[in-house]
Amino acid sequence: MAIIHTAPKSLDTQPKTVMQRFLDGVERVGNMVPHPVVIFLILIGIVIVLSALLSLFGTAVSFERINPDTHQVETATTEIRSLLNTDGIRFLYSSLIPNFMSFTAVGLMIAAMIGAGVAEESGLVTALIRKLVIVSPAWALTYILSFVGILSSIAADAGYLVLIPLAGIAYLAVGRHPIAGLALGFAAVAGAFTVNMLIKPLDAVLVEFTNDAAHLVDPNRSIGLTSNIWFSFASVLFLTVVVAFITDRMIAPRLGTYDPSLAAEGTTTEQGAELSEQESRGLRFAGIGLLGLIAVFCLLTLPSGAPLRNSDTGELIGNSPFMNGLIALIMLMFLVTGWTYGIGAGTLKTLPEVIAAIEKSIRNLGGTIFLFFVLSQFVAYFTYTNMGTVMALSLSGALQAANIGALPLLLGFIVVVAIIDLLLTGAIAKWAIFAPVFVPLLMKLGVEPEAVLAAYRVGDSPMNAITPLNAYFALMVGFTQRYDRTAGVGTVVSLMLPYVIWMFILWTALFAIWKMLGLPWGL
Repeated sequence: MAIIHTAPKSLDTQPKTVMQRFLDGVERVGNMVPHPVVIFLILIGIVIVLSALLSLFGTAVSFERINPDTHQVETATTEIRSLLNTDGIRFLYSSLIPNFMSFTAVGLMIAAMIGAGVAEESGLVTALIRKLVIVSPAWALTYILSFVGILSSIAADAGYLVLIPLAGIAYLAVGRHPIAGLALGFAAVAGAFTVNMLIKPLDAVLVEFTNDAAHLVDPNRSIGLTSNIWFSFASVLFLTVVVAFITDRMIAPRLGTYDPSLAAEGTTTEQGAELSEQESRGLRFAGIGLLGLIAVFCLLTLPSGAPLRNSDTGELIGNSPFMNGLIALIMLMFLVTGWTYGIGAGTLKTLPEVIAAIEKSIRNLGGTIFLFFVLSQFVAYFTYTNMGTVMALSLSGALQAANIGALPLLLGFIVVVAIIDLLLTGAIAKWAIFAPVFVPLLMKLGVEPEAVLAAYRVGDSPMNAITPLNAYFALMVGFTQRYDRTAGVGTVVSLMLPYVIWMFILWTALFAIWKMLGLPWGL
């Protein structure tokens, strides 16, 4: 079997551009910061002290919001809550475990790794990536990974756990720098998270909140699940090219040639270029297993009244048990195909071997789970104080008072959403606050609610790739350290900064052109 050997990084002698030197500076400064766990412990201390000071000065803001239970608009006042008064101290003491248990990223990660661990340990992941490399033209691999990464948001957060490491392995298999592949995958998954070519559960919630807000101005005005579908189609194709272009022209040249000696202990840095007979047989077995799983899910979803359809509306795509529990399908898909591949290839045959593979994959999550424990406490404390809500409403109030016209207001709205996304990463929580403010305001200026929702999608996504408050940012740091044990937070920030800047600028420009040309947002 032919082996691809990567050359040492020191062979690169080309002079660096101004941008590359700037990003090197960002990386050096960023890597001077402590371990992410220490960072979040410091942030927790800051939040506690700041909440006490702001509460002491009576900081508060009044606003209209949509009640998630009644879907009625109501006026509410939010004030900063101190973590150093009696209630705050009780919350700090009693919420330790509930904060961690309600941090859904942990459950998603473990569920996904049950299947992904079997697929990886059996050799299925490596064989699939090499098959993709063999059948794909070399020039198209970056574009294919970018496109699949953006579409992976249909599986909610599972795209973070599956696509990003796969992109790193794929790059390694063709002799390119694996960290460039990781950056490509993270930019595609996180930076375009709110758009897709398919309807996903998030769309149902965003559209529902938009309609509740639109009814403040016109009770008969509603939008549907496909109200942004044309803009989303165009955005997916546009961002596929943008992410791939940045990877090939900026990220990969800056990283240079990969030096395998930088890899952490136990990381595989050599990939065979051809498939053996056992691997080919394993892939055939995996295909049979996948067909069997599809047949089972067809029975569970396609008939009228099937258990995974919405029991009230009968819909399958949108708000249904099938879409809401898609992580189970992802887990089973990797579990079944990984095991059947292992039987065919002779790498993983018995149930004890499968269980051992799962145990191994979960053991490797120890550091990440501990980081998630600390991160969950910070997120819970920050949410408890209401500092994020007060900041968001203050910025939106400033935009309202500016009175600068529809398109500039939409562009200003995108900027505000992007800034707030650095602190509040949840798309649903932010839209519950912004929708009753901006949808009625812009409808009074003649802007359709579909355009406001499309603007929100643009502002809410790119920053996901750079904010440490994104739970999967820490995971990206961990993936990067597999291939470069010296990498840190600064390494990831410097890698993702070009994506964030150019995706935000160019996507906003696409939105403005779309608006000025009066193109339809969807059906």
